[in-house]
Amino acid sequence: MMQFTAKQIAEFIGGRVEGNENATVCTFAKIEEGKEGAITFLSNPKYTPFLYETKASIVLINEDVELEKPVSATLIRVKNAYECVAKLMQMYAASLPKKTGVHPLAFVSASAEIGKDVYIGPFAFIGENVKIGDGSIINPNVTIYDGCQIGKHVTIHAGSVIGADGFGFAPNTEGYEKIPQIGIVIIEDEVEIGANTCIDRSTMGQTVIHKGVKLDNLIQVAHNCEIGENTVMSAQVGMAGSTKIGSWCMVGGQAGFAGHIHVADRTMIGAQCGVIGDTKGNGESLIGSPAINPKTFFKARALDAKLPDMYRQIATLQREVDELKKLVANENN
Repeated sequence: MMQFTAKQIAEFIGGRVEGNENATVCTFAKIEEGKEGAITFLSNPKYTPFLYETKASIVLINEDVELEKPVSATLIRVKNAYECVAKLMQMYAASLPKKTGVHPLAFVSASAEIGKDVYIGPFAFIGENVKIGDGSIINPNVTIYDGCQIGKHVTIHAGSVIGADGFGFAPNTEGYEKIPQIGIVIIEDEVEIGANTCIDRSTMGQTVIHKGVKLDNLIQVAHNCEIGENTVMSAQVGMAGSTKIGSWCMVGGQAGFAGHIHVADRTMIGAQCGVIGDTKGNGESLIGSPAINPKTFFKARALDAKLPDMYRQIATLQREVDELKKLVANENN
């Protein structure tokens, strides 16, 4: 197993060593579970107490962290500990043997076009005329329906379904008539799709996931949707048909989008947010359902706790007004 010293790591990530520059590590660990021979990091202030307790050999910390007491681990100070540990883990992952080729238990249609250095795992299904670009990874039990296009260096995790029919039905007097879904799904380069995520084929044209998008597990992308470059989505997000989401957006878990709306570039969507209309402009933040700006949301939530008292006060005032009306009516009579 490969080992690296604190000095080597600091040189690689542009950090500054505090402590034993010859301290060696061969694995990663969370700061609260650190052990000898492991490297960990501190980026969230919530975990600061573990800095003084961890048994990890090396801890990456931000340059501005001020120590309250001695630390047994060797520290490497960097501008952004979270980014640096990600860089180290990428380096580590790149050193591992890469899987390539088609597993004997996978099914790949004869008409599919498979690029170089692609891995297709067991029980994956690749339909007719599917195209998969170089270096992509199709994990076990992934299903890619006919005609869909997968770019280069795409990762699709287990159980995901690409290109199932969009949810299209026309009501009539006898029930619902299915609208054929004759489009495809296009997934551009360097996209990662989490486990059990579904991306539906379009009614006509394409459902498009643009370059660099990262989707978590259990996400539903409906027909004719489009997700812009480098947008990220947490688990259980749901998009109704023909929703267009811009580039560099961040979407929290369980957020939902109504159909036929447009979300501007760099919009921040909070967890469980319900977006029912077009967003105003780049860089907007939204939370709540229906989605509103955070300042308005927290003002409204602050009033929630007061509503029972306000209701009682209004009821009391209403009774007093009714009594005054009766008095006035009696005097007039």
